[in-house]
Amino acid sequence: MNSSIFFAPELFIPNGIHDISFYEKAFGAVELRRFSNEDGSIHVSELSIDGAMLHLHEVTAKPYYFSPDAHHGTTVCIGLFVADVDHMMKSAIAAGATEISPAQDYDYGYRQGTVKDPFGHYWQLQQRL
Repeated sequence: MNSSIFFAPELFIPNGIHDISFYEKAFGAVELRRFSNEDGSIHVSELSIDGAMLHLHEVTAKPYYFSPDAHHGTTVCIGLFVADVDHMMKSAIAAGATEISPAQDYDYGYRQGTVKDPFGHYWQLQQRL
């Protein structure tokens, strides 16, 4: 297995966004670097959540990239494994997420709950039981 290969999802956010503190407050994300537009809004932000990398990118002129709320849905749910689903659900909701499904145990051995972040992205917070 090649350890230099890993996933880094790119989540699209509306143009003109200045504040992405939700990810820090909800998931403990750390911003690694940022590329800003002339007005100070975010063009790209590279984040790490306990070593897992993701990018936030403003919507560009490409017709196949859009923020989830543009179509009132999404084709992706980001699965985030955490040590304590209940704690992370509370943190996310306190930071501005909307609860989609409450945390519960499933017979396949996971505890999972789903939230929607302020930009319309769905996160399934989960832990192995």
